[in-house]
Amino acid sequence: MHRTLADDLSRLPELLQSARDLAARELAGLPERPVVHLGKAPDREALPAGGAGAQGALARFAERWAPGFSGSAGPRYLGFVTGGATPASLAGDWLTGVYDQNGSGAAGSWATALERETVSWLRALFGLGEAHSGAFVTGATASNTVGLAIAREWLGERLGVSVSRDGAAALGPVHVLSGSPHSSIGKALSVLGIGRDRLRSVPVLSGNREAVDVAALDSALSALDGRPAIVVANAGTVNTVDFDDLRAIAALRERHDFWLHVDAAFGGFAALSPSYAGLVEGLDAADSVCVDLHKWLNVPYDAAVQFTRRRDLQVAVFHNASPYLGLPVGEPDFVHLTPENSRRLRALPAWFSLMAYGRDGHREIVERNVALARELGERVAATHGLRLLAPVRLNVVCFTLADDPTQERVDALARAVAATGEAFVTPTVYDGTPGLRAAFSNWRTSAADVDRISGAVARAL
Repeated sequence: MHRTLADDLSRLPELLQSARDLAARELAGLPERPVVHLGKAPDREALPAGGAGAQGALARFAERWAPGFSGSAGPRYLGFVTGGATPASLAGDWLTGVYDQNGSGAAGSWATALERETVSWLRALFGLGEAHSGAFVTGATASNTVGLAIAREWLGERLGVSVSRDGAAALGPVHVLSGSPHSSIGKALSVLGIGRDRLRSVPVLSGNREAVDVAALDSALSALDGRPAIVVANAGTVNTVDFDDLRAIAALRERHDFWLHVDAAFGGFAALSPSYAGLVEGLDAADSVCVDLHKWLNVPYDAAVQFTRRRDLQVAVFHNASPYLGLPVGEPDFVHLTPENSRRLRALPAWFSLMAYGRDGHREIVERNVALARELGERVAATHGLRLLAPVRLNVVCFTLADDPTQERVDALARAVAATGEAFVTPTVYDGTPGLRAAFSNWRTSAADVDRISGAVARAL
């Protein structure tokens, strides 16, 4: 064994204690850490020949790189839809590295059984029935890609071809319909060989809405003359967290032949609260569902889950035909269900957080974030020089400049907010108007943080 490796192994308890001390200091300072760092990163250095040892690497990282990391795990990082890491999930994530399990199959480890238990808990959390099976993937993009890959195979089944064997070209033109799809849907269609341009935009409801007009969707499906299609419904749109009427869309299958995929990346968590669960009624009727966990479940990156009613088609797409991996019989190993062969045990941090805080603890996070988003929305509406672009429906505040909201001026406002170090918001365009999004999904965020966020935005005007 290399001498430095042997030395590190002999001092491993001390090394882990040093890493723990650094982590504790960073976490303790997170509420006051600049939310983003806008300065120039260090110049690259050459790879050392001899190596500094683990303690030396830790010291070098703390000196050279740690100061420039963002406070994205903290309470005032409102960009994208970014959760933090609950204490329990962080402990689970550390142990994930310690055990270093390859969660591709059940041979020799209980890790796969733990993932299956975690998936069953999440299925119940989102109100899905036992007909839905699931697996952990890296994020919403991977989850949407898996769901649409299964939909692609279903199209082949309806048309009498096997896409997994014959390729996507055997389908001919594919029709994918959606009202306000996330950009990852187009990316998934590109990866799957369906094509970004096969995504057809269906009109949305009038009155400052992003939810699909179900009557317009009905008409679009009728125009296909019975050819099977894919419908991507949205349970929480990016800009304004609007929800498609899932029950009404599912009811269209009485007249039309389509696969219903629901992108519930963060909106699916509305199911946790009795006040908002009605927004996702009908989710169980979906053929496939995407939910992102490093958003509102507040587990470390990266983690998401995908669900489907057609695990048989999922196996047809993703099975790995190799003698040493075994055949996908009975309850298939996860190697036969997702694009990955080797898989980090992403379920363990989620298992820890669900076990530690239960349904009630995670419901409290959701309801508190929604209340805080509404509070910020009220302050934005009352601030001279700002206006809301849409009502605050759940956990995202979409707003812009009251006068002359050009892209240049809105981008300047976003930079000025970030420069305060107090908050971070991301740009968008809503109904043709450049704006900003403030997304609440961190378990740490409090009313005091809303004071600081609204103050930072006001000072940046």
